[in-house]
Amino acid sequence: MRSARAKTAPAGIGSMDKVSLWQIFGVFVKIGAFTIGGGYAMIPVIEAELTRRGWIDEADFPDIITLAQTAPGLLAVNMAIFSGYRMRGVKGSVVATLGSVLPSFLIILLVAMFFTNFQDNPYVVKLFMGMRPVAIALIAVPMVRMIAKGNHSLWAWALTLASMVAVVLLKVSPIYILLVVIACSLGITYLKEGRK
Repeated sequence: MRSARAKTAPAGIGSMDKVSLWQIFGVFVKIGAFTIGGGYAMIPVIEAELTRRGWIDEADFPDIITLAQTAPGLLAVNMAIFSGYRMRGVKGSVVATLGSVLPSFLIILLVAMFFTNFQDNPYVVKLFMGMRPVAIALIAVPMVRMIAKGNHSLWAWALTLASMVAVVLLKVSPIYILLVVIACSLGITYLKEGRK
């Protein structure tokens, strides 16, 4: 017989008590402190940390990324919110979000206080120049993985390529692409249900 608490667990986990809030906070503090490049660069780190511990199923992770991208706000914060919710509900969301933003807040505070004295230092300039390729790689890796995992049909590949061409070459806003895809998906679903 399940407890009432276990029944309210978010989809994708068996019990909301299997991961402590301190564990969630600690992992997201580590992610926030050591991820260079922000939002997209955090995706492979969050995936590795959470799936390696068995806190989130690898098959569920693309859903979290999709929700995080479509929701308004910062991607890294949205990832923390949805990941935390999958693990421990609303409390997990709050703790994961605090953990992910706290290191950035403290680092930016220190930079604002002291960086103006060192911003023209050649060593600091070279340090940031050296970090750029790493940030690009950290952003590119999750995108390639998402494409490989999410495209299971010829239509999916065609839609991915068409979207990339529209955004990169034609400078179409991703908002319009999402609206068109949502409208088409709803229309196709409606027609299929109507035939049944």
